[in-house]
Amino acid sequence: MVLWHLGYPDQSVKRSHEALALAQGLSHPFSLAYALISGAFLHQYRREEQSCLERAEAIIAVCSGQGFSFYVGQGTILRGWALAEQGQAEEGIEQIRHGLATYQAVGAGMLQSYYLVLLAEAYGKAGHAEEGLATLAEALTMVDTSGERFYEAELYRLKGALVLQSGVRGPESENSTPQSPTPNPQSEAEAYFLKAIEVARHQSAKSLELRAVMSLSRLGQQQGKKEEARRTLSEIYGWFTEGFDTKDLHEAKALLEELSH
Repeated sequence: MVLWHLGYPDQSVKRSHEALALAQGLSHPFSLAYALISGAFLHQYRREEQSCLERAEAIIAVCSGQGFSFYVGQGTILRGWALAEQGQAEEGIEQIRHGLATYQAVGAGMLQSYYLVLLAEAYGKAGHAEEGLATLAEALTMVDTSGERFYEAELYRLKGALVLQSGVRGPESENSTPQSPTPNPQSEAEAYFLKAIEVARHQSAKSLELRAVMSLSRLGQQQGKKEEARRTLSEIYGWFTEGFDTKDLHEAKALLEELSH
């Protein structure tokens, strides 16, 4: 998971496969559950919804029989995200909310800001941008309270995307950024994309930086700032040495080609 954040998508998959193979050879259900959930996280990061769905289903199957409610809840959340990505957004939202309830019922607190980002993304897929923004406001408050910031950059990027989708300014959390009102949704979205890039760079989270730069570049393309958008995207895309078959890098390459004409 760390390797993916640092910008090494291929190495991350290799490690995940090694972990799963090791766990499968141990005849130890909890180790298998841990390897499966870690792999499901990774497939979610890489936006591989079918692989994420398969891992999530395996988690639920293994853990339901063992009474591992903690992992059943997580698997259900990830299954919901995958379903939303496959066009079943309303079902996905229901699954994520059900998984969150199961997860919280055992007293779990970690990763909740991340799971709320997945829920907000599903709301966006369903056309419920305002519900998504409200969910992100809750997630931002949770980030500031818990200090759990590994997905903070994606939180800000998605907030910008949902502001653009809704066409209205988003609700602010107590410590949200930017603080001052902006004149229109495009300006606010741009500020959130820039914040996402700032956070990602501070964390050396190259994969999240790429995603945020792509969102900013698409907005710049709409605003007639093609050369600036191309230059910024080209810089981060040129950093990568692997993972060119992933959705993010494939889309970045296609966007660069659009911006070059």
